[in-house]
Amino acid sequence: MANTTILLREDVEHVGGRGEIVKVKAGYARNYLLPHGFATLATKGNVKQIEQERAALLKKAAIERATAEAQREQMENISLAFERKSGEQGHLFGSVTSMDIADALKAKGYEIDRRKIVLKDAIKETGEFTVNVKLHREVTLVVPVTVTAEGGEVAPKEEKKAKAEEVKVEAPVVEETVEESVETTEEAEEEAA
Repeated sequence: MANTTILLREDVEHVGGRGEIVKVKAGYARNYLLPHGFATLATKGNVKQIEQERAALLKKAAIERATAEAQREQMENISLAFERKSGEQGHLFGSVTSMDIADALKAKGYEIDRRKIVLKDAIKETGEFTVNVKLHREVTLVVPVTVTAEGGEVAPKEEKKAKAEEVKVEAPVVEETVEESVETTEEAEEEAA
Protein backbone atom coordinates (compact mmCIF):
# COMPACT_ATOMS: atom_id res chain seq x y z
CA MET A 1 0.00 0.00 0.00
CA ALA A 2 1.17 3.49 -0.81
CA ASN A 3 1.62 6.00 2.00
CA THR A 4 1.51 9.77 1.75
CA THR A 5 3.18 12.32 4.02
CA ILE A 6 0.83 15.11 5.11
CA LEU A 7 0.65 18.03 7.52
CA LEU A 8 -2.43 17.93 9.73
CA ARG A 9 -4.32 21.23 9.91
CA GLU A 10 -6.83 19.87 12.46
CA ASP A 11 -6.79 17.23 15.18
CA VAL A 12 -7.74 13.89 13.64
CA GLU A 13 -8.56 11.05 16.01
CA HIS A 14 -6.18 8.07 15.75
CA VAL A 15 -3.96 9.95 13.27
CA GLY A 16 -2.41 12.90 15.09
CA GLY A 17 -2.75 16.42 16.31
CA ARG A 18 -2.77 19.74 14.53
CA GLY A 19 0.65 20.70 13.19
CA GLU A 20 2.06 17.17 13.07
CA ILE A 21 3.61 15.70 9.94
CA VAL A 22 2.41 12.11 9.59
CA LYS A 23 2.25 9.30 7.06
CA VAL A 24 -1.16 7.91 6.18
CA LYS A 25 -2.57 5.67 3.48
CA ALA A 26 -2.79 7.50 0.17
CA GLY A 27 -6.48 6.78 -0.30
CA TYR A 28 -7.38 8.08 3.18
CA ALA A 29 -5.48 11.30 2.48
CA ARG A 30 -6.85 11.71 -1.05
CA ASN A 31 -10.48 10.85 -0.27
CA TYR A 32 -11.00 12.23 3.23
CA LEU A 33 -8.28 14.38 4.79
CA LEU A 34 -7.38 16.62 1.84
CA PRO A 35 -10.91 17.37 0.52
CA HIS A 36 -12.20 18.23 4.02
CA GLY A 37 -9.25 20.54 4.68
CA PHE A 38 -7.94 18.51 7.61
CA ALA A 39 -4.48 18.24 6.01
CA THR A 40 -2.16 19.38 3.19
CA LEU A 41 0.39 17.36 1.25
CA ALA A 42 3.98 17.53 2.49
CA THR A 43 5.89 17.73 -0.80
CA LYS A 44 9.46 18.92 -1.36
CA GLY A 45 8.18 22.15 -2.89
CA ASN A 46 6.22 23.29 0.14
CA VAL A 47 8.31 21.93 3.04
CA LYS A 48 9.42 25.44 4.12
CA GLN A 49 5.86 26.71 4.01
CA ILE A 50 4.74 23.67 5.98
CA GLU A 51 7.37 24.30 8.67
CA GLN A 52 6.15 27.91 9.06
CA GLU A 53 2.54 26.73 9.19
CA ARG A 54 3.50 24.01 11.63
CA ALA A 55 5.09 26.53 13.99
CA ALA A 56 2.00 28.76 13.76
CA LEU A 57 -0.30 25.79 14.31
CA LEU A 58 1.66 24.64 17.36
CA LYS A 59 1.39 28.13 18.89
CA LYS A 60 -2.33 28.16 18.17
CA ALA A 61 -2.69 24.69 19.75
CA ALA A 62 -0.88 25.87 22.90
CA ILE A 63 -3.27 28.83 23.21
CA GLU A 64 -6.29 26.56 22.66
CA ARG A 65 -5.05 24.13 25.32
CA ALA A 66 -4.63 26.94 27.85
CA THR A 67 -8.14 28.17 27.02
CA ALA A 68 -9.53 24.63 27.39
CA GLU A 69 -7.86 24.19 30.79
CA ALA A 70 -9.31 27.50 31.98
CA GLN A 71 -12.74 26.41 30.74
CA ARG A 72 -12.38 23.07 32.56
CA GLU A 73 -11.57 24.86 35.81
CA GLN A 74 -14.59 27.09 35.32
CA MET A 75 -16.89 24.11 34.61
CA GLU A 76 -15.50 21.73 37.29
CA ASN A 77 -18.49 22.00 39.63
CA ILE A 78 -21.15 21.64 36.95
CA SER A 79 -23.59 18.72 37.10
CA LEU A 80 -26.60 17.93 34.94
CA ALA A 81 -29.99 16.46 35.82
CA PHE A 82 -32.57 15.10 33.42
CA GLU A 83 -36.17 14.03 34.07
CA ARG A 84 -37.59 11.48 31.66
CA LYS A 85 -40.58 9.15 31.50
CA SER A 86 -39.59 5.68 32.62
CA GLY A 87 -40.97 2.23 33.33
CA GLU A 88 -41.12 0.42 36.68
CA GLN A 89 -37.53 -0.83 36.62
CA GLY A 90 -36.05 2.53 35.66
CA HIS A 91 -35.81 1.94 31.90
CA LEU A 92 -36.43 5.17 30.03
CA PHE A 93 -39.00 5.65 27.31
CA GLY A 94 -36.41 7.22 25.00
CA SER A 95 -32.90 8.15 26.07
CA VAL A 96 -30.50 10.92 27.04
CA THR A 97 -28.14 11.60 24.13
CA SER A 98 -25.09 13.76 23.57
CA MET A 99 -27.39 16.32 21.92
CA ASP A 100 -29.45 16.53 25.15
CA ILE A 101 -26.28 17.02 27.18
CA ALA A 102 -25.04 19.73 24.78
CA ASP A 103 -28.41 21.52 25.07
CA ALA A 104 -28.30 21.33 28.88
CA LEU A 105 -24.77 22.75 28.91
CA LYS A 106 -25.89 25.52 26.55
CA ALA A 107 -28.75 26.35 28.91
CA LYS A 108 -26.16 26.78 31.68
CA GLY A 109 -24.15 29.13 29.45
CA TYR A 110 -21.50 26.79 28.01
CA GLU A 111 -21.41 26.33 24.23
CA ILE A 112 -20.00 22.81 23.66
CA ASP A 113 -20.15 20.99 20.33
CA ARG A 114 -22.07 17.71 20.74
CA ARG A 115 -19.30 15.83 18.93
CA LYS A 116 -16.95 16.68 21.81
CA ILE A 117 -19.22 14.84 24.26
CA VAL A 118 -17.92 11.30 24.62
CA LEU A 119 -20.94 9.09 25.18
CA LYS A 120 -20.47 5.50 23.98
CA ASP A 121 -24.19 4.72 24.01
CA ALA A 122 -27.18 6.85 24.86
CA ILE A 123 -28.29 6.69 28.51
CA LYS A 124 -31.41 4.50 28.64
CA GLU A 125 -32.09 4.07 32.36
CA THR A 126 -32.39 6.15 35.49
CA GLY A 127 -29.38 6.58 37.73
CA GLU A 128 -26.16 8.51 38.09
CA PHE A 129 -23.61 8.54 35.28
CA THR A 130 -20.42 10.34 34.32
CA VAL A 131 -19.90 11.80 30.86
CA ASN A 132 -16.57 12.93 29.42
CA VAL A 133 -16.41 16.19 27.49
CA LYS A 134 -13.29 16.67 25.36
CA LEU A 135 -12.58 20.38 25.54
CA HIS A 136 -9.23 19.84 23.79
CA ARG A 137 -7.25 16.86 22.56
CA GLU A 138 -5.43 16.73 25.92
CA VAL A 139 -8.07 18.30 28.21
CA THR A 140 -11.13 16.31 29.30
CA LEU A 141 -13.88 17.37 31.69
CA VAL A 142 -15.89 14.77 33.64
CA VAL A 143 -19.53 15.83 34.09
CA PRO A 144 -21.83 13.97 36.52
CA VAL A 145 -25.26 13.31 35.00
CA THR A 146 -28.31 12.27 37.02
CA VAL A 147 -31.32 10.82 35.21
CA THR A 148 -34.55 10.60 37.20
CA ALA A 149 -38.03 9.33 36.50
CA GLU A 150 -40.63 11.96 35.76
CA GLY A 151 -41.74 12.12 39.40
CA GLY A 152 -38.20 12.98 40.43
CA GLU A 153 -37.29 9.48 41.60
CA VAL A 154 -33.96 7.83 40.92
CA ALA A 155 -34.32 4.06 40.99
CA PRO A 156 -31.13 2.97 42.76
CA LYS A 157 -29.22 0.10 41.21
CA GLU A 158 -29.94 -2.06 44.31
CA GLU A 159 -33.69 -1.70 43.78
CA LYS A 160 -33.27 -2.63 40.12
CA LYS A 161 -31.31 -5.74 41.12
CA ALA A 162 -33.94 -6.66 43.73
CA LYS A 163 -36.73 -6.32 41.15
CA ALA A 164 -34.74 -8.44 38.70
CA GLU A 165 -34.29 -11.11 41.39
CA GLU A 166 -38.04 -11.04 42.08
CA VAL A 167 -38.66 -11.74 38.42
CA LYS A 168 -36.14 -14.59 38.50
CA VAL A 169 -37.87 -16.09 41.55
CA GLU A 170 -41.22 -16.03 39.78
CA ALA A 171 -39.88 -17.73 36.64
CA PRO A 172 -39.28 -21.24 38.16
CA VAL A 173 -42.79 -21.23 39.65
CA VAL A 174 -44.20 -20.68 36.18
CA GLU A 175 -42.06 -23.51 34.80
CA GLU A 176 -43.30 -25.89 37.52
CA THR A 177 -46.92 -25.13 36.65
CA VAL A 178 -46.17 -25.82 33.00
CA GLU A 179 -44.52 -29.14 33.90
CA GLU A 180 -47.47 -30.07 36.15
CA SER A 181 -49.92 -29.28 33.38
CA VAL A 182 -47.90 -31.47 30.96
CA GLU A 183 -47.94 -34.36 33.48
CA THR A 184 -51.67 -33.89 34.02
CA THR A 185 -52.24 -33.95 30.25
CA GLU A 186 -50.13 -37.13 29.90
CA GLU A 187 -52.08 -38.84 32.74
CA ALA A 188 -55.35 -37.87 31.10
CA GLU A 189 -54.19 -39.34 27.77
CA GLU A 190 -53.14 -42.62 29.47
CA GLU A 191 -56.52 -42.92 31.20
CA ALA A 192 -58.34 -42.25 27.92
CA ALA A 193 -56.33 -44.98 26.12
